[in-house]
This record gives sequence, structure tokens and C-alpha cells, in this order.
Amino acid sequence: MPIRDDFPDEQLLRMDTSTPWFADICNFIFPPEASRLYKEKIKSDAKYYIWDDPYVWKCGSDHIIRSSVLYFSHATAGGGHHGSTRTARKVLDCGFYWPTIFRDAHHFVSTCEQCQRAGTAMSRQHEMPQQPILFCEVFDVWGIDFMGLFPISNGYSYILLAVDYMSRWVEAVATKTNDSKIVMNFLKFGVPKALISDQGSHFCNQAMSSLLEKYGVAHRIATAYHP
Repeated sequence: MPIRDDFPDEQLLRMDTSTPWFADICNFIFPPEASRLYKEKIKSDAKYYIWDDPYVWKCGSDHIIRSSVLYFSHATAGGGHHGSTRTARKVLDCGFYWPTIFRDAHHFVSTCEQCQRAGTAMSRQHEMPQQPILFCEVFDVWGIDFMGLFPISNGYSYILLAVDYMSRWVEAVATKTNDSKIVMNFLKFGVPKALISDQGSHFCNQAMSSLLEKYGVAHRIATAYHP
């Protein structure tokens, strides 16, 4: 079929300048006499609406969907009860976004009952050391702790357990008591560079501190049951 190129210019011009389908909507929302402040308000409010053809969605005032997303990203097994910034970034990684995501995450975390209980029970002095341990040789860093009290067997009721942080080598010895004298006589592979323990009196006392200072051993304090 041959191509016709004899259309009048008036007809072509009329086709090019036809009014788009959304012109009436724009004229209704932005009338010619609308002020600049009115137009800026409309643009600002538009971020709370989502166009999903053929529907227009608006965020509900109860934010039930946002709360569900934040709960999943913070309090479930995949959340981990992290801080507000990490929770918000996890929401973003899941493909969700809204303008106040970081503020909502901060509010959600600050009202999380489990986080508040952990926060009030844990003070700065109970935290793990924030400075990284730079020792990397075998038997340089030991974690040490007592296990027990166990039923007495041949006069022994405790176990002194030590783990080398580099090789994960484990040393254990049965003891009759859990005092500092047992700890000071436990060295087996020379003098370490760092010793990690909890705040038990058998580790934190004057005699133990003097011995560690004499041999230049750094003493790191960890939370109980996690040396």
C-alpha cells in the first residue's frame, strides 16, 4: 500500500497540538490563578500518594504497614534487634521506602521492650572492649573462666577453662576452689599478652592485678559467661 504524504499542514498541526488526556486534571489541581505556595503544598503532599494504575493509594494515618515492616526488620529472627540506623537500612534493602523512615525506625527501636530491657541491664562497664585486640600470635590472647559449682568428685568441684583466641586451643583443669591462687598458677604456655575474663573476684583482685602488671599482661574485662 503506497504511503500518502499529501496531508494538509493544518491537519498535521492539529494532531501535534492535541490536548493531552491529563490536561483537565492538571488544570483542576493547578488552576491558572493558584499561588506559588499552593503549588508547593500540592507537590509536598504528593509524596504521600502512590499511583498504581488504575488506583491512587495514600498512606494511612495508623501506619500499620510501616509498623509491620519495621517489626520484621527489627524484632524477628532476621532483624536481630539492631539500632535504628541499621534497622532503617534493612528496610531500604528490602525495597521499602517512605519519607520518615529513619525517624520512624528511631521511634520503633526506642519503644522496643526487649531492647530497652537489654539497654537498662547493660552498662558501659559491662560491654565488651571496643578497642580491637591487635595480638595475633598463638597463645598471645587467652579467654579464661571458671565452671561450677559441680558435685564434688575426688575433692574437686570446679573447672578452670581457658581458650586461646588465635588457635581456639582449649585447656581445662579440675580445681577444688575458684580463687585467684588457682588462676595465677595456671600459666602453661608462657606469659600471654592479653587475658580476657569476666569481673569475678577471682580475676579482678589486687594480687591478680599486680601479677599481670609485673609481666605486662593486658587484662580485658568481658561480660559474664562470655570471656
